[in-house]
Amino acid sequence: MIEPAIIQGVIKILLVCVIITAAYIISTRNLISLVSMYSLQSVTLACLALALYAYELAPMLLAIAVITFLSKALIIPYFIATIQEKIRIKRDIEFHFLNPTSSLVLSMALMLVVYMALTRILQGTPSRGENFLFFGAVIGLSLMLMGMMVMLSRKRALTKVLGFLSMENGVLIFGMFVTELPFIIEFLIVIDLIILVLLTTILTVGIDSTLEDYHKRLHRFHLLQGEEDRA
Repeated sequence: MIEPAIIQGVIKILLVCVIITAAYIISTRNLISLVSMYSLQSVTLACLALALYAYELAPMLLAIAVITFLSKALIIPYFIATIQEKIRIKRDIEFHFLNPTSSLVLSMALMLVVYMALTRILQGTPSRGENFLFFGAVIGLSLMLMGMMVMLSRKRALTKVLGFLSMENGVLIFGMFVTELPFIIEFLIVIDLIILVLLTTILTVGIDSTLEDYHKRLHRFHLLQGEEDRA
């Protein structure tokens, strides 16, 4: 049997790897690298769930590891890579408000704020007593904010979807370390449905530019559907 201290050390290393992948997603402009890094981040989450399963022996954690690996590390990245190949855009160099450097600086500041806030909020709770559980809560909430930052700072809709997916990974981490698992599973099912609708819409409309152009294309698509219905 593996010593609990060793498992806790592995969990902390995996959490650090998650933040490194999130920093790369924020800073890189290459769409292929973005998809690959999201897939790597999801694999790390699956390993994290396995490590928690080895520590707590909760069957739900094992199920989360399998579902995360199949859906987030294989199926969704393949789907997004297919879309990226169809639109033939390899780089996202347009930004709203923040460039990659300022986004990284703001991310570090947000992590510090999250750490200070959770120190007060979780004072006296089991998560605060277990050092690695508290660390996981900080990383999960920080990843949610970093994913939201990608959504707000990038112009390409495909990159915004990757930011949304990264934010969902943060929700999953926070749920594994702090909240009850049945609740987080229900929440993630709703998010996955939204993601499926977003990706299907992108593939149907054939987006190949910024979000503003996407709205124009979608508007023309609805007009075309209306004309066909009248005919």
